[in-house]
Amino acid sequence: MFPSYAANQEGSEARSAYLWTMILNTPFWAIYNMLPFILYRDLGATAWQITLMITLKPVVSIFSVYWSDYVNKRRDRLISNVALGCILGHLPFFFFPWFENVWWFIGSFAIYMLLYRGVIPAWMEILKLNTTGNLRQKIVAYAITSSYVGSAIFPVFFGWMMDDHYQSWRWIFFITSAISLMAVLLQLKIPIKIDPIQEASKPSTPLLRPWKNVWDLMKLRPDYRIFQLGFMLGGFGIMILQPALPHFFMDVLNLNYKELGMAMTMCKGIGFALTSGLWANWMSRVNIYKFSALVVLLFSLFPLGLLSAQYSIFFLYFTYLGYGVMQAGSQLAWKLSGPIFAEQEDSSLYSSVNVMTVGMRGCVANPLGGLICALGGPIPVLIIGFGLCLSAYSYFSFSNRKIAAKEAISQFTVS
Repeated sequence: MFPSYAANQEGSEARSAYLWTMILNTPFWAIYNMLPFILYRDLGATAWQITLMITLKPVVSIFSVYWSDYVNKRRDRLISNVALGCILGHLPFFFFPWFENVWWFIGSFAIYMLLYRGVIPAWMEILKLNTTGNLRQKIVAYAITSSYVGSAIFPVFFGWMMDDHYQSWRWIFFITSAISLMAVLLQLKIPIKIDPIQEASKPSTPLLRPWKNVWDLMKLRPDYRIFQLGFMLGGFGIMILQPALPHFFMDVLNLNYKELGMAMTMCKGIGFALTSGLWANWMSRVNIYKFSALVVLLFSLFPLGLLSAQYSIFFLYFTYLGYGVMQAGSQLAWKLSGPIFAEQEDSSLYSSVNVMTVGMRGCVANPLGGLICALGGPIPVLIIGFGLCLSAYSYFSFSNRKIAAKEAISQFTVS
């Protein structure tokens, strides 16, 4: 089932565990991303609750850094970090068939995202210890592609079930959570070589230490700071759209669950699957700034496509096909930038910065998007998101040219 580079090599246990974790979590991830729309339609969640829910999705990443700081320069904690995060993240969803309170669903939604992002630095360090750079890019691309292909199929099936069987989504969450937890058995079998000198006793994590570590890294690495600023601007542009999407889809486009599933997951999954390999190959040939510039340029096309969907539903499908293309590049840049910039260092701190910045922009972007949507409707939010993403493209393009010029001058001086 897996490509040849996932097996029969040193570190194959880690790579197979990562692939299976992504694959087994695919049905859950598909229904998880539909939860805000489910609560809006089936449980009558208010606009404020939906905005809060969507805001919490990135904001909880601020607290994810405490989970990921647990493994900073501690290889002996990598496996327990990912396994325990998987268990605790899915546990609240087993109670969905019996709970009616909207706040339980919102809390479960937030806790899962906190731990889902919290284990990313540990996973990236595990892969870094077991793969080379080019192979790591292919593994991550293959894993995410497998997940997206599944996510393109399951929501269509789930949409038909939820349209035909009232409240069936409760048991879908229960069953898919159980499937996801099967990956823990493979995670616990990953061998990690521990250097007893490097992993010597580490003091307990103080409240401010993750923030201090990030601050010190940003001061020490201006090249990584440039990447983070550009990705912050582009991510802000995409994130400000999120509170407006349920209103735009349900009240402006009047979509049903089938149409929503076709667009958000099936079309997006197809676009992702068709291009993830191309992104991975291109990533090995260009620098991270040029790579990210194209990603955020595709970001900017997304809100324009949504506006066009008012005239035909086919524009919505085509837009999400393009969104999948963008996501394929975005996921690689977001997950692999840590190992790329870390080189021979421990990459968990670099990856933790990616997680933390998601929470930081979510504290502002989502509430701002919700406020603008409440005052002027979803369309002004889409226009603002377009402008922010286009600004991120300009910043990355300028930074890439500036860095290329410095490298050329340096090489000329040396010669």
